[in-house]
Order: sequence, then C-alpha cells, then structure tokens
Amino acid sequence: MNITGLETLVFGVEDLASCRQYLIDYGLEPSATHPHRLEAMDGTGVELFDAATPGLPAAPNRCQLRKTVMGVSDTATLLALAEELGRDREVKTLADGSIESVDDSGFVLGFQVSQRRALNLMGELSNAPGSPVQRSANQLGVQAGRGRIQPRGLSHIVYFVPDVAKAEAFYVERLGFKCTDRFVGTGPFLQPAGSLDHHSHFLIGAPPFMQGVEHFTFHFGGPTEVIQNGNRFVEAGYQAFWGPGRHLFGSNWFWYFNSPLGCHVEMDADMDQHDNTWVARVAEPGADNSQAFLLRQRNKWAPGPGTPHNGDYA
Repeated sequence: MNITGLETLVFGVEDLASCRQYLIDYGLEPSATHPHRLEAMDGTGVELFDAATPGLPAAPNRCQLRKTVMGVSDTATLLALAEELGRDREVKTLADGSIESVDDSGFVLGFQVSQRRALNLMGELSNAPGSPVQRSANQLGVQAGRGRIQPRGLSHIVYFVPDVAKAEAFYVERLGFKCTDRFVGTGPFLQPAGSLDHHSHFLIGAPPFMQGVEHFTFHFGGPTEVIQNGNRFVEAGYQAFWGPGRHLFGSNWFWYFNSPLGCHVEMDADMDQHDNTWVARVAEPGADNSQAFLLRQRNKWAPGPGTPHNGDYA
C-alpha cells in the first residue's frame, strides 16, 4: 500500500477560537478555500470544528482528534485500500472521492490521493569544516528580525492505544507500514511505504481510559526555526512541555508545548530518512534513549558592565 504520509488532522474542539489562534501562532496559515482549515507550506494541515458539529466522526475516549487523513500515491492504491479494509469493516466513499474507515483501536482514518504540494526550499545548512555541502560565501545562517516562521508539512502523530500489538499489526499487515525503531514495552515507530521519513506514527501502550493522542507535529526548516519559533511561542504565553532537544530515534530536533486541542503539539526538524535496507533498533524506554540532549529555554541576555548573568553561576 503506497501510503505517502499524513495530510490532514480533523479536530472537534471545545474552544474553537483558542485552538484556531494557537495554530496560527504556531505558524499555520488559514486556508483561502476552506474556512475550517489551517495549512503548512505544502498544503497539509489541521481542520478545526466545534465539538458539537453534526456529522463529525466519533472519537475514542472523548479524544478531540476526530479523523486522521493520509495521502496515497494514486487511485489504484485508494481502491486497493478500500478493498482490503472492506473485508472486515465498513468503508465509506465520500463526496470528494476519499474513503473513510476505522483502525483496530477505534481511530477514524481517511485516505485520499495525495494533495500535498511539492516544495523547493533549502533547509538549514551547517558550515561544518571539511563538509562538501555548506552555505555559500555571504549566505547568512541566521538573520535578526526575521519575520513569521511557517512549518513546512505534517510530520507525525502519536497515539495512546490499549493494545499495542493489535494496533501495530493493523498498520503493518493491513496498511503496509513497517517498524523503523521500537521502545521495549512502549511501542513502535511506524513508517508508511510511500515515505522515507523515520515515522509518521508512533504507538504508545496505555490503559483504555487514556486512549487518544499524545501529540502531533509539523516539520520546520531546521533547528534554528524550531528554537526561534519556540521562543516566540513561549513569549506569546504558551507553555512549553518538553524541550528544546534532539531525539535519538529519528534524530529530529523537538520542542513540545501544551495546547487547547487535548494533546501536546510539537515543532520538529531534521528527521532521519530510511529505505528498505534499514534494520529497526530496539531500546529500553527512558531519558537516556529518549533524547541525545535536552536544553532549557531562558530569556535572552547580553553581556555588559553590571549586567547580571541569568544562568546558574555568578
């Protein structure tokens, strides 16, 4: 199944105005054609509806995420998915030609021929001595007073599921995902067949009353964008949850924030890519395996006569 990755997350939220403003401050742009949609640069995005909106798909355990829409490479893949899922569950064909069903954990899924727009933008480059790829002369690595920072595209989502083995089997055996890495006793990182990204899904085992979404995230252009945008987010009054730092599995830079969407929202950058020769790693969960390092956000500071240092030493 040539699934290419996430395209849209549909939420039914309790505080529509706060959620919309949160995602705009995060960097998403209101769609010019869809009043409920906020988008990244490649057109992937989030759709927000009031929780009481008639016709919204149901969600497990009052989760505010109502539907996860994934892209596929072509119509043939869409038809193959409809046939495969239709063997043991209802598959709806919607007016826009997409299909809708449900996974084995109760999360509603949508599939459509990918609408993701191709981007032709440089990511962040590092002038590492000896590297054959560097910024050209006079090309600055960072600019003061830079304007709005926008995420480039939907990255991944993390589900709390009551039965990890059952959930993993559905994505691997029915949808063609593969495990790229695994935390023992926690769950797998899963990559769809049509993407090289380390993962689009991460499954975490949890009691049934916790079933829902832990976080979702978009890719940014590099670690500088994550840290600059995260600092602005904090300055705007949003509460950081974890980060900034860099993960080991996936290697992506991260910064997680609390949100009014009933889950955390991450900013990420520079995720590993893996082809079919990659062999999944297995590790025990814990702080040492969760991140290569973890930083702490502080207010900006500059040295000067009589200026106290805001660090942990005089």
